[in-house]
Amino acid sequence: MKIALWFIIILMVSYSVAFSISLWKDKNKSGAVVIMIFALFILIAPYFVLMK
Repeated sequence: MKIALWFIIILMVSYSVAFSISLWKDKNKSGAVVIMIFALFILIAPYFVLMK
């Protein structure tokens, strides 16, 4: 079950990073930074909430 959970988390993070890169290329740098912070939160939060 943990493998499936981490697979979904990695999938969400990779989508967020790709979206952040596209925002950066469209000269929306503040939006790209915010999305990257959210992507890091998506990656870190489940460890503290679900895995502990």
